[in-house]
Amino acid sequence: MSAPLLQTTDLTKIYGKYRALDSLNLAVKPGEIVGLLGPNGAGKTTALRLVLGFLKSSSGTASVGGFDSWTQSIEVRKRVTYLPGELRLYETMTGRQLVTFLGKLRGDVVGAEVDALAKRLDIDPDRRLTEMSSGMKRKVALLAVLVPKVPLIILDEPTNTLDPTMRDEFLLQLKWARDSGKAILFSSHVLQEVEAVCDRVVILRKGVLVHHQEMSELTDGRKVTATFTGAIPTVGPDDMPLSADAITGQHLDLEYRGPLPKLLHWLGHQSVTDLKIEPQGLGKIYRFHHGNG
Repeated sequence: MSAPLLQTTDLTKIYGKYRALDSLNLAVKPGEIVGLLGPNGAGKTTALRLVLGFLKSSSGTASVGGFDSWTQSIEVRKRVTYLPGELRLYETMTGRQLVTFLGKLRGDVVGAEVDALAKRLDIDPDRRLTEMSSGMKRKVALLAVLVPKVPLIILDEPTNTLDPTMRDEFLLQLKWARDSGKAILFSSHVLQEVEAVCDRVVILRKGVLVHHQEMSELTDGRKVTATFTGAIPTVGPDDMPLSADAITGQHLDLEYRGPLPKLLHWLGHQSVTDLKIEPQGLGKIYRFHHGNG
């Protein structure tokens, strides 16, 4: 089992009487994508800025590769690429110049990988940023994040302004980065994106980590929605009692964990007129913690 590349211990940031982040304990290992979820004001961006050494913590620590994020921030940033939610780029440069410049700051030599990824993202790396739309600039920023040979990628709402096709391509690139051994911390409002790429998810509420979820536990479960013509049975698959709150008239909403053949066998013996089976997602968990904002 590999040791965490990114580690926070009781990481806290206080502004006067306001706790933007409260005692965050988080670890990200090489070869995994960890999702950071929560609405605006939950503490996501504050946590990322503390890890990067942009802010000094009120208490607690953050480290990357064993280097303290505040006292050894230069060493930390050599090992990280970061995509902020709001871009501020050197717009007189071309995309290639920007990626090369940022690479040189880390001592990297950038080569043909820029052209290969630019082709997949459908951008011209030799075009000046001043001539690009916001979506094209976002793609250049993705180049700057994905090309460097660093062990950690940190992303804050990375798919802003991307069209659906490019969003899918970007998520694919994240999976490839993970499979190559990189660690990725990924903040997003879009649950479907998080479900598609993350291995683990943590949910923040008002600066506090309120839930940790292994995504494999969710993908093993299924949400079943069915409509019956006759009476709905009181016992479900594997002799599981069906609760009254799962039944509305002739309609059944069931959360099932178990072998799919048993579920299908049970449904095959019922008078079902309409059926939908889908993986359990993060929606219910997220709404439990943020149903009121």
